[in-house]
This record gives sequence, C-alpha cells and structure tokens, in this order.
Amino acid sequence: MGAGSALAVNLTARKASANDKIRVAVLGVNGRGKDHIKGFQSQPDAEVVMLCDPDRNVADERALQFFDKYGKTVKVEQDLRRVFDNKDIDAVSIATPNHWHALATIWACQAGKDVYVEKPGAHNIWEGRRMVEAAHKYNRIVQHGVQLRSSEALQEGVDLLRKGVIGRVYMARGVVFRWRPSIGKKPGEAPPSYLDYNLWQGPAQERPFSKNVVPYNWHWHWDYGNGDVGNQGIHETDMCMWGLGVGLPEKITSMGGKFLFDDDKETPEVQTSLYHYPAQKKMIQFEVRHWCTNEEDGATVGNIFYGSEGYMVVKGYDRFEIFLGPRREKGPERKKGGDHFANFIKAVRSRKTSDQNGPVETAHLASSLAHLGNISHRLERQLVFDPETDRFVGDEQANAMLSRKYRAPFVVPEKV
Repeated sequence: MGAGSALAVNLTARKASANDKIRVAVLGVNGRGKDHIKGFQSQPDAEVVMLCDPDRNVADERALQFFDKYGKTVKVEQDLRRVFDNKDIDAVSIATPNHWHALATIWACQAGKDVYVEKPGAHNIWEGRRMVEAAHKYNRIVQHGVQLRSSEALQEGVDLLRKGVIGRVYMARGVVFRWRPSIGKKPGEAPPSYLDYNLWQGPAQERPFSKNVVPYNWHWHWDYGNGDVGNQGIHETDMCMWGLGVGLPEKITSMGGKFLFDDDKETPEVQTSLYHYPAQKKMIQFEVRHWCTNEEDGATVGNIFYGSEGYMVVKGYDRFEIFLGPRREKGPERKKGGDHFANFIKAVRSRKTSDQNGPVETAHLASSLAHLGNISHRLERQLVFDPETDRFVGDEQANAMLSRKYRAPFVVPEKV
C-alpha cells in the first residue's frame, strides 16, 4: 500500500460513545512503547487493541506479553499505514524513533485518529509546524508526551512562578546529565529478515543497516535522532518555556562536541546552548553532559528558574523546591505526579483542546528549541531567528536545516 491510500482514508473515524472504550493502537513497541501499552491499558476509559512495529519479532513478543498480563489478545501489524486504514481504531500512540513522529501524526490526523506522540514531537522545525496545522485542520486531539505538564506539583510550581514567588523570573536552566557510554563502532550489514528496514527508515534517506543504529542508538545519529537535547532534553526544554512563559527565541548560540569516545555517535556528548529573548529580557541555558559529573542543586535531570528574589529547582518529573533570598531559605515545595495518558483520554472524550496538558503546540515549540540549539552547534555560530515566520534572518544555510530531504513515499506534505 502506498502513502496515498493512507491519506485517502475516510475521515469519519469510529466515534466512541460514552459507554465505549477508546480503542488505541500503539506504534513502536520496542522501548518507550511498552510504557504506552501499560499507560493506556490501565485507563478505565481506554483499551489497547493493536500493536504495530516494523520489527515483527518485537511486535509478536509484545503481543504474547500482553496476553500473559491482561488475558486478552491484541492484533499485530507491521506497517503503520494499515493501522490508519482500520476504522475500528480511535487513537494511535506513537513511540517510534524521532524521524517518524511528525509524518505518523499527520497521517493519523488525516485518517481521523486522535494522537498521543512521544517527544520530540518532530524531527525538525518545519515538520513540527505541519503537525500543528494537521491537528487543527482535521480537528484532532494531539497530545505531546511531555509528562511534566500533568504533574500536579509542577502545575502548582508554575502557578507560583506566575504569582511572583521568586520575584521577576528572568532565566531558566535545563540540565540533562545522563550516563551515556561509548557505543563503539560497527559496520553496516544486511538487515534481519524479521525487520522491514525500508519501513523503519521511512522519511529518512536510505543508508545501510547497522546494529549501532537499530534498535536504540538511532538517538545519536542525525538522520533519525536529535541527540540528548532532543531526547530526554525535550522534557526540560518544554519545562523551561512553560515556566518562563516564552515561545521560541530570537538569538541562539550552542557549542559542544565529542570529547571522550571515538565511536559511531554523530550527535554531541557535551553541549551547552543559550537561547536569548531580548525584548522580554529572559534567557534559557541548556546543558547536556554524558559521563562523570556533579549534580546541580540535587538534580541531574531537571530545571532551575532564577528570579529577583530566589530560585526554583525542578527535579525529575514531579517535584519542585524553592529557595529564597541570599541565605537560600526554604520556600514552598511539593512532590506530586500526574497521569498524562489519562489527560489525553479526557480530552479525546471532551473534544476540548483546553483540557489538554500537552497540546500539539508544545510538540512544535519544545522540539524546536532543541533543534535550534542543534543547528547552531552544527554550524558553529550564533543564529538570529524570527519566531513569527519560523525562519532564520538572512541565513539561507541555517534555513536549509529547518527541514530535510524526504524519501518517497514517506514524505511530510507541504499542505496537510
């Protein structure tokens, strides 16, 4: 089946009544997809009815595990386009590699499905905007997997920032200090028979199969991933923007590189990015470190917000602490999580984007912040960006990196 048939699916997707469960298909079930299966199957208002993965062995294994755990059979597909063709599917949950997120979301919207999509919402800035357009055009609920926004504690923390608990908030710092060892070097080889490697590559340009790319290390290759700032870092880029109350910046500077390991990784192991908002007098600092390191106020993954009267530390997914004045006196603190999958199902039921904690706009903005830093890093210079047009100012070399060359038939359309 070609891409065209996926785009021509009848948009009158099955509507769940108040007494029916939302029928969910999970796309990509090797890694994070396992959490999606658990997250949706635990919802009283939803059920997982289909699993899809280009690796048939992985999909079959997850189906067996699903039966063992829940006592129910689940359908298996290898090609996500057949999922979109299925009128019995109400929503899809996308946990594929990054380079598939935007196109899968757009195709799902065109097929009348609601979408939960993992971070980063898009592999590049241009396709992120197409995702937003598709969600709006087809009146779909598209939830971005930035779970921090469903944390009750962090919702309270952002509200306190808005109310001036630390004075005028002028800067946010995001940190991702994850232990990322060398992946070594491995040659290209023939893909295994159980993997549809053409489908796995999808929108990316064709390159030889390597076990140093599939199934996990694609994160560190530009064709498929975005480095750690575009991996774990999306939670923190989103938190920075949410807490500061900003969109995309006007000036970007990023430096980094590989300093320890001579391996197949292409993305930087160490990276520091600065995002400047001159008119608002605000700034975001973002740092990725991959090896032996210190914590920053008790956080190795998290955020720090700086204000005129103190600062707030966000630790992990569900906790904040506030310190006030020159003596760092303890202010309010709280630890309380939330259920991002439940929030998605609520919005699917209500058809109100106002019910969403992670609307499609966060998929574009939080991802784009990471992409802007990566473009500056790769060009090795400061960039000036116009958030109104999603274009760099007078810089065609940088603008050429806003999108990518797509491989037919897996093409993100100009008009969704």
